Amino acid sequence: MSEYGVVLESGAVRFERLLPGPVERVWAYITESEKRGRWLASGPFDLRVGGRTQMLFKHSQITDEAPPEAYREMHENGWPSTGTITRYEPPRLIAFTWGGGDEPESEVEFALSPQGDKVLLVLTHRKLGSKAEMTSVSGGWHMHLGLLEDLLTGSPRRGFWSRHQKLEADYAARYADLPEQGGSA
Repeated sequence: MSEYGVVLESGAVRFERLLPGPVERVWAYITESEKRGRWLASGPFDLRVGGRTQMLFKHSQITDEAPPEAYREMHENGWPSTGTITRYEPPRLIAFTWGGGDEPESEVEFALSPQGDKVLLVLTHRKLGSKAEMTSVSGGWHMHLGLLEDLLTGSPRRGFWSRHQKLEADYAARYADLPEQGGSA
């Protein structure tokens, strides 16, 4: 299993991680604000179909590394994101709309399945509007899922900003041959 995301279809990427179980533990790190805030973004989720998601991406809470200038405000002050839960099947699946702002809303899905004493997490991010958005989202998910893995395995937290530029360059190269509007592999 590669750490790198794969393009599923135009505007969709998927990541897989095999994490220490049980499923309920991994589920808690996705759905509970305090735990999610340690690897992605904190904020309340109204856990039902149609419920609202609120996240505050404040990278100063997940890394001690200084951010590049372009990300300094998000690092220090945070960046809010809201959405709506579109699927909810605890503790196996949650999907919700993502973002908006300058880009059209996309959708993120976390699916969990037991694999012995481990849990297969499959994250799929769909409805990404451009190759640039796919590149950015892929680099971000790659780094954030690495932090989740570190938390669940008890490993030292890996660098975030120190890996950021290299991962974005890696994904840009991987997606170079895709058509401009998302693309397929």
